[in-house]
Amino acid sequence: MKPLNIVHLFPELLNLYGDGGNVMTLRRRCEWRNIPVQVTEVGMGDSIDFSSADIVFIGGGADREQLIVKDAMMSRKADLSSYVADAGVLLAVCGGYQFLGHHYAMDDVVVDGLGIVDMETVRGEGRLIGNAVVQSDISDIPVIGFENHGGRTTLGSGVAPFGRVLAQTRGNNGEDGTEGLRYRNVIATYSHGPLLPKNPRVADALIELALQRRYPGAQLSHLDDALEDAAHDTMEQRLIS
Repeated sequence: MKPLNIVHLFPELLNLYGDGGNVMTLRRRCEWRNIPVQVTEVGMGDSIDFSSADIVFIGGGADREQLIVKDAMMSRKADLSSYVADAGVLLAVCGGYQFLGHHYAMDDVVVDGLGIVDMETVRGEGRLIGNAVVQSDISDIPVIGFENHGGRTTLGSGVAPFGRVLAQTRGNNGEDGTEGLRYRNVIATYSHGPLLPKNPRVADALIELALQRRYPGAQLSHLDDALEDAAHDTMEQRLIS
């Protein structure tokens, strides 16, 4: 079996709140199942053939880091758009999420996005900060994380939310009850933390999508997630109460 290729874009800059832990989790959960896997880290000056990718990850960054990677991200717009159109699996968090839309605002600066997904992000008053609890169809238990963003994101035509906000969660914009998005095989969210160690079911959903794209009908073997579930349940109960 050819190794599953996890492509991590700009890890040296887009790694806010330990977002790189998402890649570690994907890798480990493959290794525990004896699924061959490799991680390809793509820096600012590196080239990448997205046709070789099985999962692409874009993390979050502060405004300064997002502006630094903007041009490098835009130079990959056509290739990344083709990857998504070809059912490529992509996970984007916070700043990486905002990059997917038509544009996003940082203070008085409006930055062009990749335009892969019909969405836009404007600057709001204050920041949306706190632990997040989200009900998502991708998981049979609520997804937990941490959000801290000044942008307010509105989803456009043909784009579904990743989930609906529950306790203490402001989500995409603090108004419409949505959090993140799902589009084709793209999942995007404002949840840091990092997301996947706290929510192994989401990690497995991404791995399974990637495997099924290459090997239709592929399914994952079961892992004993008793410890992960106990940690998740403790946090969920604390937030819900």
